[in-house]
Amino acid sequence: MSKLPPSAQKVQDVALALGLDIAVREMAMPTRTAEEAAAACGVTVGQIVKSLVFTGATSRKPYLLLVSGSNRVNEKGVAAHLGEKLKRPDADAVRALTGFAIGGIPPFGHATPLATYMDRDLLQYDIVWAAAGTPKAVFRTEPAKLRDATGAAVIDMK
Repeated sequence: MSKLPPSAQKVQDVALALGLDIAVREMAMPTRTAEEAAAACGVTVGQIVKSLVFTGATSRKPYLLLVSGSNRVNEKGVAAHLGEKLKRPDADAVRALTGFAIGGIPPFGHATPLATYMDRDLLQYDIVWAAAGTPKAVFRTEPAKLRDATGAAVIDMK
């Protein structure tokens, strides 16, 4: 087995520490977008976990939304659930909060603790795939196990 890049190895190590039994895989093709990841993994776009970082417009608290690849976040609906409007931080701010570049942000192992919310739609799948620290690294897991490992609250995102 080839050695993983440092960012992907970190995801593998953190998953183990969380009790999540995964195998990070480097794909030959990019997995930066949900569509690319679905093609690379041979699954539907809905089975891809998008890890999206937002901040509270008032509190500036960072939030991580784990969203089904086929869904767009209903920011107003999520904001109503969180009690404040959401803002999208720029790429530099996302990297500072997570320690990862956009296109490779995993659902855990971030530089800053992030309040995490999971899209209810992900739970309809037996297996989902998520980014693992680089634009070509991914892992597969059961959505309920991912929810439990991340401590995510399950909400409607669309």
